[in-house]
Amino acid sequence: MKSGQLQINELTTILNQHFHWNKARMACFVGMLIALMSVTTVNLTQLALTFPSRAQIPSRYRRIQRFFSTHWLDYNDVAHFIMKLFGFTDADFYLSLDRTNWKWGRVNINLLVLAVVYRGAAIPVYWLPLNKRGNSNSRERRALLQRFISQFGKNRIKGLLADREFIGDAWMGWLIQEQIPFIIRIRNNSVSANRRGQKTRVDRLFEALKPGETKRLLQPKPLGQCQVYLSALRLADGELLVVASGSLVQDAIKIYGLRWEIETLFGCLKGRGFKLEETRVVGYLRIKKLLVLPVIAFCWTHKVGDWMHDCVLPIKVKTHRRKAQSIFRYGLDCIRSELFNVCSRSNKRLRKLISLLSPVPTALSAKGLTVSS
Repeated sequence: MKSGQLQINELTTILNQHFHWNKARMACFVGMLIALMSVTTVNLTQLALTFPSRAQIPSRYRRIQRFFSTHWLDYNDVAHFIMKLFGFTDADFYLSLDRTNWKWGRVNINLLVLAVVYRGAAIPVYWLPLNKRGNSNSRERRALLQRFISQFGKNRIKGLLADREFIGDAWMGWLIQEQIPFIIRIRNNSVSANRRGQKTRVDRLFEALKPGETKRLLQPKPLGQCQVYLSALRLADGELLVVASGSLVQDAIKIYGLRWEIETLFGCLKGRGFKLEETRVVGYLRIKKLLVLPVIAFCWTHKVGDWMHDCVLPIKVKTHRRKAQSIFRYGLDCIRSELFNVCSRSNKRLRKLISLLSPVPTALSAKGLTVSS
């Protein structure tokens, strides 16, 4: 069997088990997935160049366009596929909520993303294009989280992590009411109360902290109309990082640090990976649909990187104690080498890499979801 046909057949067999698409739609998606690995950009013009087809380039381009303009997608199916792929349905996890945006011409593309914290780069599960510029509001955040809970429940959510953008009485009050644990950074000039019950800025509650020191208050403090627990860290540059949680959390600052994984995710989807900002697709519904392609590609590369690091050859750690490359980059390089390097290509290895895109029923190893990750 030719290698190119092997790629298509193996990927189609796996994805057909989870997505109920007709043969033509699945063939188009698999072709785009392979093309994306080649050109590493979601720009449709570039995808058409390496899309596996004997048709002329304009015909390939129109076929890709039609997929995103006419094909209906069930985003719950995508979410279930991703959650099963990493074993999240059998493990407790932290969620991270954040927003990424860019401009194409005069058009603002603004995405609200909910992801699961995992081994250095959060795994996206749901996303909501915001038909506006600027911050999300409480209604939009609730809608995204409620969709997740409707499919997976909230018993396994260890906490929701978010930055200073995601504050407000209505939002935090709803999280407390729904008993969804959270750790959210708040602004230093937020108003709370001191020991005597007098109003004061939260940074004054931690003004004695020195760089590198942390402190958590054992009694809840008022924040707007909510009662929250406060913890703080004095950063090396002297800035104060203050987080609020719905309950007393011993390692709140350390856990909050996992929020950065969603920023790593955005880097992988954009400039350091699949160059999402190069897309010319700007329609509200089409950009939501388009994101399915780089998200599944990201999940595949991360799974391959996991396997390579754990079972084949661990990533080297440099003298500054950082890995020489990310799990994502390790996996992406490995997939691209097996797909496109005719001198080193091995059908056996290629089958193994493709098989990693198939969810397994076993529970995920705890190391991927702990604070130490």
